[in-house]
Amino acid sequence: MLETLSSIPWWGWILIALAIVAIRDIFIQRRHSISHNFPIVGHIRYMLESIGPELRQYLVANNREELPFNRIERSWVYASSKNENNYKGFGTDRDIFSQNYVFINNTMLPYKMPVGHPNLEQNDFIPCAKIIGAYHNRLKPYRPASIINISAMSFGSLSAKAVESLNIGAKKANAFHNTGEGGLSPYHKNGADVVFQIGTAYFGIRDEHGNFEIAKLKKLVEENPCIKAIEIKLSQGAKPGKGGVLPGKKITKEIADIRHVPMGKDIISPPYHSAFSTVKEMVEFIETIAKETGLPVGIKAAIGKLDHWKELIDIMKATNKGPDFISIDGGEGGTGAAPPSFADHVSLPWIYGFTDVYRLFKENDIADRVVFIASGKLGFPAQAAKAFAMGADLINVAREAMMSIGCIQAQVCHTNRCPAGIATQNKWLQNGIDIPLKSDRLAQYFHNFKKEFLELTHACGYEHPCQFTMDDVEMNLGDKNLTQTLAAIYKYHKTKVDFDGVQKLKDCEYLGGKN
Repeated sequence: MLETLSSIPWWGWILIALAIVAIRDIFIQRRHSISHNFPIVGHIRYMLESIGPELRQYLVANNREELPFNRIERSWVYASSKNENNYKGFGTDRDIFSQNYVFINNTMLPYKMPVGHPNLEQNDFIPCAKIIGAYHNRLKPYRPASIINISAMSFGSLSAKAVESLNIGAKKANAFHNTGEGGLSPYHKNGADVVFQIGTAYFGIRDEHGNFEIAKLKKLVEENPCIKAIEIKLSQGAKPGKGGVLPGKKITKEIADIRHVPMGKDIISPPYHSAFSTVKEMVEFIETIAKETGLPVGIKAAIGKLDHWKELIDIMKATNKGPDFISIDGGEGGTGAAPPSFADHVSLPWIYGFTDVYRLFKENDIADRVVFIASGKLGFPAQAAKAFAMGADLINVAREAMMSIGCIQAQVCHTNRCPAGIATQNKWLQNGIDIPLKSDRLAQYFHNFKKEFLELTHACGYEHPCQFTMDDVEMNLGDKNLTQTLAAIYKYHKTKVDFDGVQKLKDCEYLGGKN
């Protein structure tokens, strides 16, 4: 038998293997009709299908075609994060006559910085023009030192090395880092200012039944002075009104300790908060947290119906209480995992949701009480200019920050097989992340973003982005006669921000990044 086997040529073994596969396809497996009807050849179809996204991404799709971020957008982030040439030559390749195309109105004479101006020394210094918590006289008001910051992404959804890279990079960029609802991990404590997010499961600040415990939150804040503000997450753009499940098999000892959950048991994140049920109770919840911690407290939400927002505004006007900041997330925002029906159809895109809410605050003369944070594919200077013109005071980025540390938009975040080691708990894949290098890249992306955004601001005649108005940006609605300013399209003008020069912002005692 051995002699017979050894006499079989190499191509004979290939034929034998193919014959075994064919027998399996026809007589044994019943799951795939293509393989049954076309044995062996049918497998080629499944192989091509499995690598279809990669083929389209690298070989088929044009530079402006892919979603959620096209190749040009990704390339700009990659080049900015590596301090490479992020310019383009020959002129724009965009269809500038396409619907919703953004035009920014420059001025004949750009802003000229006087001698001694802070931006002559630091060309990316753009702190927030407002102080979070100032209106409500919080004990520890906070002025973010950067107008672009890291949006909510939890440890557990992201890997330890990814979170650590983001935090160290945020420290280098004087930006704040939102923890996401997964709790404050050791990887969030590498020097950056932190916004602690409270989700519906109250991870890290819950009792054994999953109920919120103010004593645990107060202790957490006292032991971690890096926490500068608290954000109550009502919903997020990619899956508003949808809870989640953390499978017991994915809960490591480290995650259990951070989130205050038991090992080996599925943990449910409900779609609603148990600590409050009405808008009035939510405002009371905000005030309790602010009083006990001394920190500014805000809310994060994706926008749909406006009834509760109108009720919130009525309560704020009547009581002078309420959130210090509001993070508005667009339906185009990202997530680690969401049902397609939610990700594709629930909640408004950022531009519609923001205008709906901001207009209500503007019409009721309380827009100046709140710091508005915008989130939803805004990590590019022109998009940021549009957001600031509409009333945003800060920009939060998530996927753009991930791309700066190596994300390739593989879109397998929900599988735990992220090839870049970012959205996975697989130790082998995480080993591909060089923390010092990746933290530098995030800092360089933020630096180049702010530098270009500041240049864009000066080109429009302004010293600070807060001075943009709704008349400074136009959008193409189909043809030249339908090209209108944001003010004409959305029927409001933003509330003027109290701004008295960048130097005054630099001298502010509440400026962040001073840990």
